[in-house]
Amino acid sequence: MILINGKQATTIEATDRGLHYGDGLFETIEIINEQPVFLTQHLLRLEAGCFVLKIPLPKKALLIDEVMQLCKNITHGVIKIMLTRGSGGRGYRQPEVIDSTRYIALHPYPNYPESCQEQGIVARFCATRLGLNPLLAGIKHNNRLEQVLARAEWQDDYQEGLMLNIKGEVIEGTMTNLFVVKNQEVLTSHITDCGVKGIIRQLLLEPSRSLKYQIKETILSKEDVFHADELFVTNSVIGLWPIAQLEGKAYPVGKVTKQVMAYLEMLKKQNLKTC
Repeated sequence: MILINGKQATTIEATDRGLHYGDGLFETIEIINEQPVFLTQHLLRLEAGCFVLKIPLPKKALLIDEVMQLCKNITHGVIKIMLTRGSGGRGYRQPEVIDSTRYIALHPYPNYPESCQEQGIVARFCATRLGLNPLLAGIKHNNRLEQVLARAEWQDDYQEGLMLNIKGEVIEGTMTNLFVVKNQEVLTSHITDCGVKGIIRQLLLEPSRSLKYQIKETILSKEDVFHADELFVTNSVIGLWPIAQLEGKAYPVGKVTKQVMAYLEMLKKQNLKTC
């Protein structure tokens, strides 16, 4: 089911700037027992992205109401919210009056094997590099061609690919944020020039008495990743997946990874109780 500007539909205007220029943003939200997980955090990131792109943000009450409509009777699924700048004429210039388009769609939860979380995944480094753009770094804008090209580099042998920027720094996965565990310290890449500030990443960066590991943002090289004690990736749909193998090297699903995984499950349960 898809709601476009609040009405059930399957088509958008041919003049929509999201189609022509990728002029918009999106959020992907897990649903559990009719409840959208971490909805508040997703809407805050959407608001931040709208501020950067100068796209009018619909009233939060309206977005929440439409999301909850699609969550009815759903045990486990995924909601995608997309906002575009709406329709406009040919050319990059924005319309003088912006009438944003909101697109909210319900999808089945992906059929990921349980082994991805329990035993870990096989990952690789991608040849496709991320360009640098500090203005757009962090937000989840619709321009994802780098990730599309990176994901096209493999078929079924891997579950995720890690992406470097054009300076050779390891930034993230094609659909995830990366975390490196070394000597009981948890590290993740700075998101300043490129990359997405994932919802789970942001939750883990918040100080907590329940998680004794203070996660540090830093610059990560390939060597840092290869020499890690443990590796894991996160996003708001999969939660956390340990990396069991990267470019042929094996990594354990270690104590730190398991503790972070348990912490995230606790946060999710707390969030669902307050919905």
